[in-house]
Amino acid sequence: MLAKIRNDFIDLTKPLDISIPLCGDSSNVNAWYVEPPKIEPHSDGGFVGKVSEGASTNFNDIQFNPHAHGTHTECVGHITADFHSVNQNLKRYFFKAEVITLAPEKYQEDFVISRKQLQYALGNKKREALVIRTLPNVKDKLSKQYSNTNPPYLLEQAAEFLVEKGIEHLLIDLPSVDKEKDGGALLAHHAFWNTGGKVRYSATITEFIFVANTIKDGTYFLNLQVAPFENDASPSRPVLYKIED
Repeated sequence: MLAKIRNDFIDLTKPLDISIPLCGDSSNVNAWYVEPPKIEPHSDGGFVGKVSEGASTNFNDIQFNPHAHGTHTECVGHITADFHSVNQNLKRYFFKAEVITLAPEKYQEDFVISRKQLQYALGNKKREALVIRTLPNVKDKLSKQYSNTNPPYLLEQAAEFLVEKGIEHLLIDLPSVDKEKDGGALLAHHAFWNTGGKVRYSATITEFIFVANTIKDGTYFLNLQVAPFENDASPSRPVLYKIED
């Protein structure tokens, strides 16, 4: 089934899902020093919400943290005293996106994504969304335990460059665009949302994606599907569609 978006065609029967599914045990990807998510049958007195234990339905309670337990999309409310909901701030769901692959480079004691790398990868391209796949790109990312590992992150100048390029939606396969332990500075978050100037309320950051190696670098249409939680962040399912010739 072909759909036309701004004179480009995409095949809706060929989605490329770049989200990480959430499961209720310790094999789930994790960060920020929290316990694994839980998916358990609801119990109340003698009732257990599980068909195999006599209930008429499976009736699970789910406990998770969107920032720590999988693919999620966040808005500026993640770092502001005032409440902002990603469900209210994200008004559109289809965007022209560029997928790029970068090997984080050494910077002091860390590995980072720099402005220079982004400049080289994007060149003169104008895109609404940017999808960053980092190297090495292995399936361990689907279950990695990131706490206390100091993962790669974006330098502040790199985030500033994305603002200059007009990138409204940033997607990355790391637990955060910022350093794991930075004393709460969150320099890349603040730069991307321009909290020191005209705040970019409609801009979003999506973390903990996984871009399979079979997906080539290049231009796609992104469908950014966000669960309707009234929260600064929500579980999300970003899906790419190849632009048909």
